[in-house]
Amino acid sequence: MTDIFPTPDTVLKTASTYARDLAERVVSTFFQAFVGGLVLTQPFDVSMWQAAAVGGVAAAAALVKGLVARWRDVTNSASLAKGV
Repeated sequence: MTDIFPTPDTVLKTASTYARDLAERVVSTFFQAFVGGLVLTQPFDVSMWQAAAVGGVAAAAALVKGLVARWRDVTNSASLAKGV
């Protein structure tokens, strides 16, 4: 008969994989939004700090989405897509 609960090594490996995936998504979202904001600073007269704030809001949204994905389905991914 197999055990119902995973081993501690499996849990730590799964949590580590998920954390690395989520961190990568949040950081990349911040940089993408920040660069996008910087492109818009000149034509729309937005300061660099406002562009950074846009990047921060986008990164926070990516973090929340990744946490919801983890809560919704127990996987190693921060993606909402099934099977990722």
